[in-house]
Amino acid sequence: MTGKIVILTGAGLSAESGLGTFRDEDGLWAKHKIEDVATPEGFARNPSLVHDFYNARRRQSAGAAPNAAHEALARLQQYWPGEVILVTQNVDGLHESAGGEAVHMHGTLAGALCAACGFRWAAPETMLPEDPCPACAAPATRPDVVWFGEIPYHMDEIAEHLQDCAIFAAIGTSGQVYPAAGFVVEAALAGAETVELNLERTEVSRAFTRHCMGKATEVVPPWVDSLLARQV
Repeated sequence: MTGKIVILTGAGLSAESGLGTFRDEDGLWAKHKIEDVATPEGFARNPSLVHDFYNARRRQSAGAAPNAAHEALARLQQYWPGEVILVTQNVDGLHESAGGEAVHMHGTLAGALCAACGFRWAAPETMLPEDPCPACAAPATRPDVVWFGEIPYHMDEIAEHLQDCAIFAAIGTSGQVYPAAGFVVEAALAGAETVELNLERTEVSRAFTRHCMGKATEVVPPWVDSLLARQV
């Protein structure tokens, strides 16, 4: 079997690298309401608060290292004879740190975006609301991340991959955030084999044909090994 594999990864993949999710009971997200730090409206109300939050996330992410699950997925991309498309909801760069390539549907902490002209550039460790855009000089700097209520990036590209993949997997995702939660249905309708690798079952678990329950570092490496063994 050499068909295309599409893998959706979520916060559960990076949790074992020390990066918390917005459902954790402690950590950065627990100190703020989502509507205050992860929506366009929150940014309009208090850009300083939002920048402080993402500056802290950027520092936290910079100090994190990829775990065994990230490394296994990078290995799959390297050795699978067909395409392996990693689509991630995560805004960290751990897939890349592990040697992989990912489509960042929710943007990245490493990016800055001008809310006035749309110009993008590499984010410094600390950003401020008054920072001028390098292109138009407007003081409209924001993190280049997709907030709740905004359209994720690369949706046309992702849709094309879902239409012609042989295997679709979701790893460490909550199954609660759309449109990503609906990817399994699109892939299944296109005839793909579907597998969920997660700490526990989710609201969309019944849409998958296979399930591997456990920590990402425990279930992803053997799943990758089983795929690569098909080529032997």
